[in-house]
Amino acid sequence: MEQTVEILQYTLRKGSGAAFHTIMQEISVPLHRRHRIDVVSFGNSLHDPDCYYLIRAFDSAESMAAVLDAFYASDDWRSGPRENIIRSIETSIKTVSCLPSESVEGLRV
Repeated sequence: MEQTVEILQYTLRKGSGAAFHTIMQEISVPLHRRHRIDVVSFGNSLHDPDCYYLIRAFDSAESMAAVLDAFYASDDWRSGPRENIIRSIETSIKTVSCLPSESVEGLRV
């Protein structure tokens, strides 16, 4: 079975990597999971602590769009970590691909 995988790569404001990870670990990822979003992996890049990645998996591209639209429109997100996260990101790159479920499982940390 294949899954739709979204890989987000962020370049963060200089010196904000540790604080960004704390927000992700303590607030954003638990919020994602409460909204039934499969967070496969996330963390600071090994090459630069001010670079970050977030990998999420979905059943299909259509379900990804619907789930993320609902998540980003939610009060949980808008009143929660949204501002601190957006304020920390200088640039963002998004890649979406289909991967076999076994490959997705191999990405889990």
